[in-house]
Amino acid sequence: MKNGGIKNVKREILSDNWYILNKYTYDYQKPDGSWETQEREAYDRGNGAAILLYNSKKKTVVLTRQFRMPTYVNGNKDGMLIEVCAGLLDGDNPSDCVRKETEEETGYKINNVEKVFQTYMSPGSVTEELFLFVGEYDDSMKVSDGGGAEDETENIEVLELNFDEAITMVSKGEIKDAKTIMLLQYAKLNGLV
Repeated sequence: MKNGGIKNVKREILSDNWYILNKYTYDYQKPDGSWETQEREAYDRGNGAAILLYNSKKKTVVLTRQFRMPTYVNGNKDGMLIEVCAGLLDGDNPSDCVRKETEEETGYKINNVEKVFQTYMSPGSVTEELFLFVGEYDDSMKVSDGGGAEDETENIEVLELNFDEAITMVSKGEIKDAKTIMLLQYAKLNGLV
């Protein structure tokens, strides 16, 4: 770590079943110059990329719906979440990742993508940095039904929604995914749709 106020960093792997859960113990220098020992857990699942597909002529966006166990155990009655297309980088650069994930999940083969944000979504406990993109689609780009990769047990439903309806779904609490809300708001603020 490059912070001069951090020293004696020790890492202990607590779990590496799905991704890696680490426990870090370190000395942290407080503003008054004194040192204290702190412990934190951090879940490392790699970095990811997500994209909002939009069609400015039809005034639509393509989103996905899939089951998310963490939301289910935290009060989401059916565990289903509406999201933008996203995936882990898995060694790809972010723009290649979103193009690949777009085709797998939505069935649209897109070439032109624009990076609009780079963000940590849950920096208190997850190491993931997310690269957020937008990309315009049209019906001629549809090459398959999408739905996700068979070997990844995703079972993704592809949704093409009117843009104003998607914005209303955010205000009604029907879309709760942070990356999706950020990208829909970006599209609204920048007049993409």
